[in-house]
Amino acid sequence: MQDAYDKAAVLAEHGIHPAIAAIQASLPDALLDAKFDRGELTLKIAREHIRATAALVLKAGFTFLEDVTCVDYYPVEPRFQVIYHILSLSLKARVRLAVPIDSIDLEIDSIVPVWPSADFYEREVFDLFGIRFGGHPNLRRIMMPDEWEGHPLRKDYPVEGYR
Repeated sequence: MQDAYDKAAVLAEHGIHPAIAAIQASLPDALLDAKFDRGELTLKIAREHIRATAALVLKAGFTFLEDVTCVDYYPVEPRFQVIYHILSLSLKARVRLAVPIDSIDLEIDSIVPVWPSADFYEREVFDLFGIRFGGHPNLRRIMMPDEWEGHPLRKDYPVEGYR
């Protein structure tokens, strides 16, 4: 089950957080929801705004893309969440951007133009979950053989593979 979000409470208490302030000032429609738990901020971002939001967070001082990963909430929709873990070493802070993805349209913009280090992370998410990253410079399998059928980290993938 997906964790509870409370955008209004987070904005009221943490509205001055550099990432929130940057998004709210330039692209408020991008922020779908937010939560602050165990000292970490998670911002749910609209899929069509991920690249612009990533650029805003970068300008706000969050300069280190730590990881890009995915979660499969099968059979719930939206089924997937692509998650970006981003750090600011100067601010000693962390922000997590989570983008919900429906199983009908499995494409999201690549953030490689913002953070070139996202290249291999996005390829891994594509390979293991089947999420396509639009504008990625080299989107192809990275872990599984090219002839592999399916995406093995999806919850509906057979335990022993397709036969």
